[in-house]
Amino acid sequence: MKKVLIIAGSPRKDGNSDLLAAQFAAGAQKAGHAVETIYIREKKLGYCQGCLVCLKKGACFQKDDGNVLLSKMKEADVVCFSSPVYYYSVTGQMKTFIDRMNPLYGKMKDKDFYYMLTAAEEDPALLDRAFEVFEGFADCFDNIRRCGRIYGGGADKKGDILKLPAYQEAFERGAAIR
Repeated sequence: MKKVLIIAGSPRKDGNSDLLAAQFAAGAQKAGHAVETIYIREKKLGYCQGCLVCLKKGACFQKDDGNVLLSKMKEADVVCFSSPVYYYSVTGQMKTFIDRMNPLYGKMKDKDFYYMLTAAEEDPALLDRAFEVFEGFADCFDNIRRCGRIYGGGADKKGDILKLPAYQEAFERGAAIR
């Protein structure tokens, strides 16, 4: 059994990227894994101050949910990021989360990473820019396995993802975790 951590970066509850995250979680649970989904919108998370104290102390000086989330990232075997695309990138909430994981720089290894995006835009090539945010984060660690991207393009209105292939793909990817 693996520890699967899903980081959901949408500010909109029950939106398309939340639905993808829930499908991924359902697949991983069906495969017998322990799954936790963190909704960044429910966390108090300040912006990175760029002071680099975290690299010396192993944690951020800010008294918010950042250090708890840091601990969960360390413990996870599998990490799945899910975000809607805003102006061809991940949400500000997701980027703030990634920036606050700076204490992990060069200190995580042997994790599987999955990336899921939803967007009104249907052209997968236009979502690649947003996926690069996730991959840039993963590049900061050793022996990270990129296990796949899920393109949820064509999901403009709440619930549109339910009719798209990405919805089933999210379940299948979660269920295929080994």
